[in-house]
Amino acid sequence: MTPAEMESRIVRYGDLRPCKTAFIDAHTPGSDRKENFTIIGGGVSESPDQHVHIVDTPGFNIGAAGQPPGCRNSLHTHRTAEVFFVLKGRWRFFWGRWGTAGEFIAEEGDIFNIPTGIFRAFENVGTDYGMIMAILGGDDAGGGVVWAPQVITDAKDYGLILGRNGKLYDTKKGQSLPDGVPPMPLLTEEELKAFPEPTTADVIPTCVARYRDLMALSDHQPASVIGANGKLRDRPGFEVDFLSRGSIPDTPYTLTKHEVLMPMRGHWRLTWGQGSTVLNPGDTAAIPPGLEHSLAPSMTGEASLYRVVATDDPAGPTGRLL
Repeated sequence: MTPAEMESRIVRYGDLRPCKTAFIDAHTPGSDRKENFTIIGGGVSESPDQHVHIVDTPGFNIGAAGQPPGCRNSLHTHRTAEVFFVLKGRWRFFWGRWGTAGEFIAEEGDIFNIPTGIFRAFENVGTDYGMIMAILGGDDAGGGVVWAPQVITDAKDYGLILGRNGKLYDTKKGQSLPDGVPPMPLLTEEELKAFPEPTTADVIPTCVARYRDLMALSDHQPASVIGANGKLRDRPGFEVDFLSRGSIPDTPYTLTKHEVLMPMRGHWRLTWGQGSTVLNPGDTAAIPPGLEHSLAPSMTGEASLYRVVATDDPAGPTGRLL
């Protein structure tokens, strides 16, 4: 693989192209300044304005959300895994039909494997622009977002209509539902009873891993974060490892599955047969199966990285090993 071919499989943080209208918007505080990114795969965007950086998917999707302080995302749920780690800032995650079942604060590097089937949302509670990186289960990222009924209802007041086809239409821009496409129906009260309301005590022990713990666990080997034997035991169609300085030797290795590298701290040198490059925090590199390569911190100081590897497990509900 030539350097140019590899570079086409790397999305640099500084080259990310945002979409400010990726989803139906209930105009929560600061929502006009939130940005969504689809890095690998089409994600779950409802807007034709969303730019997809790498179209081909390895069995999962990679995305990101950037928000200024005080900006809040609307309550929604997914049918497959939605995993976030905090790249920049301080974030409040909260969940439940009305967002009141539980919550916690995630700091930089913390990772959250959100249970499927619960309504969830997040808010930047830091002092600066924040960024969270996302891993979504399945090539189609679960087939789309399911919104809490009040989100769809509130959005209509601002001229936004979500079609049954999962596409967003802005009547203030002269858009309307196409012929034969009805609006997305609201979940009924009976249907809403099927959505769990886990407490904070239910969620944190099995779904949250803290950055400093992972740094300690990865001192001489990769720390398994999400997997059959991971700190967060699950099989959502991919595994997540955490690497820091000393986790792996700088000798070449080869995997038979797709691998995605997402640096958290420091700079990491990626080397393969025909070239070498440096990955920086916020970059995303898609390594194809069978490519011999090596990975090592390229500078002194703190270095950490999340590694996502595809598995043969089908994408589906999370928590299947709990």
